[in-house]
Amino acid sequence: MSIRTERVARLIQRELADIMLSDLSNDVQGIVTLTQVRMTKDLSIAYVYLSILGPDSEQRAVFEHIKSMSARIRGLLGSRIRHQVRKIPDLRFFVDDTLDRAAEIESLFEEIRNSDATTRPSDDNVND
Repeated sequence: MSIRTERVARLIQRELADIMLSDLSNDVQGIVTLTQVRMTKDLSIAYVYLSILGPDSEQRAVFEHIKSMSARIRGLLGSRIRHQVRKIPDLRFFVDDTLDRAAEIESLFEEIRNSDATTRPSDDNVND
């Protein structure tokens, strides 16, 4: 990404986080974190990655609710950044499951460590 796209992505992430905390706090139930915003090169589309804590069914419901409010969120965003960008980007929301994947990988590593500990011969039995 160029410096400009990174700067706009950071601006949008900061403003969207503030919008979620202030303007949409009553509409969005659950704990939602904006983990990342990526922009297309022409700054026309913002890919917004959300991390939602809670059970899977609740995560899906909160995510669908946020997606359904994307026009409203874009309008609120436009009122905040209209003097800093030429065109308010379209918002595309995605669930960021990085934490879930990291937990799965960590559990796999733990299994490997446990299986290595049980199959590795002890130092007393090894002849040099």
